[in-house]
Amino acid sequence: MGDVFWVFVSAMVVNNFTFAYFLGLCPFLGVSARLSTALRMGAADTFVLVITAICAWILNTFVLSGAPYLRLISFIVVIASVVQIVEMTIKKVSPRLFRELGMFLPLITTNCAILYLAIFQTNRGYGFLQGLVFALGAGAGLTLALVLMAGVREQLEFSDGAGIMKGSALVFFLAGILSLAFMGFAGMASS
Repeated sequence: MGDVFWVFVSAMVVNNFTFAYFLGLCPFLGVSARLSTALRMGAADTFVLVITAICAWILNTFVLSGAPYLRLISFIVVIASVVQIVEMTIKKVSPRLFRELGMFLPLITTNCAILYLAIFQTNRGYGFLQGLVFALGAGAGLTLALVLMAGVREQLEFSDGAGIMKGSALVFFLAGILSLAFMGFAGMASS
């Protein structure tokens, strides 16, 4: 059970997809202006990550054992299908959220963090439980990154600052600082 705990902590904090590997930057930079939108995008990403982890395990265990060269294309098809289902569900259940997320919701399909999860899970040889926990940890890490950035951006929206440090410049500066802060956890990976 301790191994599963460390898989979760590693995916969420130590090897955070956004801050350690710079994956999932499109929603991180684009959707992180409001805390409520960041939380919802994090939930959508987490859902897609979990479904992708389950499908990747099923594909690796039962379908692709004799054809590893088909993994990448299979993962892409699964991710695109899951994102389409999520997009249709959100559009039906919450049209307001669908409008808030805008183009970033369909971009989950091309979010490299989702594909990275499937490939990394396969390369590490994670079983079903480990893959599921890895997906939950990665989703929690992506959500954490979105929420941290959104919280800081909401606070700085009303602050006085130099004109050059507003807008995109400020977002990239904040992303760099947050990434450096999370790199402090890198020593935990070798323990």
